[in-house]
Amino acid sequence: MALTTDVKAELVGIRNAPPTVRVAEVTAILRFAGGLHSIAGRVAVEAEVDAETLARRVARDLAEIYGVRPEIAQVQSSSANDGARWAVRVIGAGETLARQTGLLDQRRRAVRGLPNRLTTGSREEIAGLWRGAFLAAGSLSEPGRSAMLEVACPSSEAAMALVGAAHRLGVAAKAREVRGMPRVVVREGEAIRSILTQMGAAGTAAAWEEMRQRREVRAGVNRLVNFDDANLRRSAQAAVAACARVERALEILGDEVPDHLKVAGELRLAHRDASLDELGHHADPPLTKDAVAGRIRRLLAMADKRAQSEGIPGTEAAVPAGLDV
Repeated sequence: MALTTDVKAELVGIRNAPPTVRVAEVTAILRFAGGLHSIAGRVAVEAEVDAETLARRVARDLAEIYGVRPEIAQVQSSSANDGARWAVRVIGAGETLARQTGLLDQRRRAVRGLPNRLTTGSREEIAGLWRGAFLAAGSLSEPGRSAMLEVACPSSEAAMALVGAAHRLGVAAKAREVRGMPRVVVREGEAIRSILTQMGAAGTAAAWEEMRQRREVRAGVNRLVNFDDANLRRSAQAAVAACARVERALEILGDEVPDHLKVAGELRLAHRDASLDELGHHADPPLTKDAVAGRIRRLLAMADKRAQSEGIPGTEAAVPAGLDV
């Protein structure tokens, strides 16, 4: 829950988005956090959210974009484990707002998916749509085998629309159903980092990625403990150390790393357990193991030279304690 809170706090703090992006975001919040109700024969629009700051942001956007006067009220949570929740309601102009946001169609029927104009908009608008959906019903777990970013959806149609929107952002997402509740899930580590960044939670994305890398290194070190064969232990230690140094080298050199050295470094990181000969076969065009080894040596040497001139830790500083460089 701590990571979810961090993401939402960062997203709520976004300001000065273009009008079309604000429309996409607030429409998604209404769709994923609430719905339509009938009160005294009138259509009311309501969104129930888990933070007062978000409720006030939704109310402000509705007032500024659509000229309505929302009410904000603290409500009783349906679960004893949930904290306080806030409802944003529009009653007087509810039907007009529902039509304007695409919650109602022209025949006054509730729309089960998402308005087509939102899912086919610009990348920035689609990112705003995802931001609204996550603020309304999203969660993020810690890195690990079960790591995932998830959004609970009001209908299977809305879930499929959100999956399509993710694909337009270049992110692999899947719809699934858990205990009768449609959900959209992003599981792969790079995809989670990407969708967080595109939604606007770059700070949390960086922190999540750092946690993921630390756990991967720790897992690699832990696997070493279980190796019975001394040769396998030394080989695994060398692989972990080499990958740590290559990651540090690419970080030090940034955009100035030569392309052929960058390719060799990325091959090493993409195939952490592969031998130099196997890395050469993964290259396009293929390389000999001596060519791969030479390029990685030059990459590390260039990075260490840069680090020394700038007075910063070199590549060896990135190797986990207890491993031979």
